[in-house]
Amino acid sequence: MVLLQVLLNGLLLGGIYACIGAGFSLVWGVVNIINILHGSFIVLGGYGAWYAYAHWGVHPFIAMLPIGLLGYAGGWLLQQYVIRHVMAAKVLVTLTLTFGLNLLLNNLMTFGFSADFRKVVLPSQEPITWAALTLPADRTLSMLAAVAVVMLTHVLMTRTMLGRSIVAVRMDPQAAQLMGVDVPRTFAATFGIGTGLALIAGAILSPIFPISPVAADGYLGKAFIVCVLGGLGSLPGVLAGGVLLGVVESVGSYFLGSSHALTLSYVLLLAFLLLRPQGLMGKKGFE
Repeated sequence: MVLLQVLLNGLLLGGIYACIGAGFSLVWGVVNIINILHGSFIVLGGYGAWYAYAHWGVHPFIAMLPIGLLGYAGGWLLQQYVIRHVMAAKVLVTLTLTFGLNLLLNNLMTFGFSADFRKVVLPSQEPITWAALTLPADRTLSMLAAVAVVMLTHVLMTRTMLGRSIVAVRMDPQAAQLMGVDVPRTFAATFGIGTGLALIAGAILSPIFPISPVAADGYLGKAFIVCVLGGLGSLPGVLAGGVLLGVVESVGSYFLGSSHALTLSYVLLLAFLLLRPQGLMGKKGFE
């Protein structure tokens, strides 16, 4: 029964990890940019949810909707007027640009909110119990919200004209352009969606984890691992990769101690890079 509780804890954590990695995977898979800003965007979304709750009493799960829309607008503008000019350059150039922008955003958040940890403190809720199993109410609700966001994004990708355009550009930008797809605007929309998803993830995480600019690198690392495990650009793969990472960390922490959770994450990353670099649901050789 104890092991089952550990597995359930891993599933809760995995759903949250999937939301962390969704926007990162989308931008990397479609725009072909490793967005170093992603972790700071998540922290920024957390600050937005904290501010909305502390000053206006708006619940983070409600605040995440306007926060996500603002993130989309900001990401669209950033890609259209800044990142677009270096997309044809070598990967080192885009890495350097997003790294520099990340330093700027991180320092702006430190200046505006200080480096002190903040947290959205919601009214206490009774844990969900079933038989001998116990699920924290806050983590359960956050996991459900995170999975819902990932699945709704998947529906957007598969059932709308914008989503089909994004998938077409991901598969072959030149062929998509010949079919009438506005590739530059599709790139901007994809980056906007990825940014919006990152800010929404921050809002979802705000009742669970403390918010501080120093947490940005940790979120970026988790997003990178989830993308590799699930398969680049695949939202169902992101969900599978997040669950796998959450379960491995939870079970490994139970047997080896929580201090080894990060080590297990990177061991799993290396194993996939060596044995299955396309991830759980990616296509081998696809770029």
